[in-house]
Formats: sequence, structure tokens, C-alpha cells
Amino acid sequence: MNTQKTPGPLMQIGAGLIIFAAIIGIYLFQGDGRKSGTAEAVPLTAAVPAAIGKELATGALAAFLIKPERKPVPDIAFQDGQGKTLKISQWKGRVALVNLWATWCAPCRKEMPDLAKLQAELGSKDFEVVAISVDRKGVDASSAFLKETGADNLALYVEPTTTVVNELQALGLPSTLLIDREGREIGRLVGPADWASPEAQTLIKAALAEGTDS
Repeated sequence: MNTQKTPGPLMQIGAGLIIFAAIIGIYLFQGDGRKSGTAEAVPLTAAVPAAIGKELATGALAAFLIKPERKPVPDIAFQDGQGKTLKISQWKGRVALVNLWATWCAPCRKEMPDLAKLQAELGSKDFEVVAISVDRKGVDASSAFLKETGADNLALYVEPTTTVVNELQALGLPSTLLIDREGREIGRLVGPADWASPEAQTLIKAALAEGTDS
């Protein structure tokens, strides 16, 4: 004898409402761009972040180390192409990307055109790529290197005694430090990087957006 009861009208309606709600929920979930745990990518250049955090050390700049506490950089001295002595404190009020390089450094040769492109696109009264040659061969060799690599739009700065390497505690070449308007180190990257990348531009724009109140 079959004793199974047929669901009543109220139970059938309730079950139908549950299924309907589930379908609507799935539709809204997918329409929100979160289907399968993925989200629509947001271009890095879409907006300038309000602050510089670890989230900016990504992509081409994944090796960039953000300093948890910004400290003033040593007031390093170097020379321009005419032999005039300069100090990094002269850049106070501007954002500076200080890059240490040498003509014998193969990774330096690779990244120099990218630094030149960054300077061409963002260089201004508020920002400069300060590429300092620590090559003992001096001005002539360093100048020729910039021309060979297509980076002669960068100002020629040299420090052949390599004193700045120790003062900045650079662990190798190339080494690149981002310095804020107050002369403090935002962070650094040891080794080559694609400084012409969207990630690099986003980082520099974020530093520029800080103004002088950071």
C-alpha cells in the first residue's frame, strides 16, 4: 500500500518561492561582477590612490619595498655634467626618483630607457628622475652611456667615488629610491624594473598627490 502523501498546495507554493528566490540571487550575484570569485580589473591609472601603501607594490613594481616609517634620506652630494656640486636637499619640495647606476651594469642598461620614458611623461617642476652614475670612469663615459641607451633626456649626474652607494645603503645596482617632497624615503627597489609601466606611473602620481602635508 502506497502511504506517500502528495504535497499540499501551500507546500508547493513555498517550494516554488524558494527556487525563484535562489534564481534571482544567482542572477544578482553574477551581475555584480563577482561570479566565480573574480572581479573586473580596474586600470591602475584610473584613479590616484589617497595614500601610498603596499597595494601599489604590484605588477612591474612587485619588488618595490614601501617603508613602514619614512625617514629623511642622507643629504648625498654629487655633480652635474659640468662638475657643479649638488645635494639631494636641493630637490626638497619636489618628488625625486633617485636611481644609482653604472655603465658596466647590464640591468642598468636595460632599465635606463624606461627611466627616460618616465621622465619624458611625468617630469616637471614637481618631479624628476635623478639618475646618478657611480661609474669610476666619470662624466664622459656616463654621458656616452645615456646617449647609447636613448636616455639622454635624463640630466647627467655623477658620483664616481661611489660614496652615495654607502650613504644610501644600496645593496646593488641598479638601486632606486622614491623620495617625497619632504626629503623622506617612501620606498626603494633593488634591481631593474619597468619604470615606464602603468604601475610606476601610478606610484609617482600618488607621491605627487600627497602634496607637502604628508
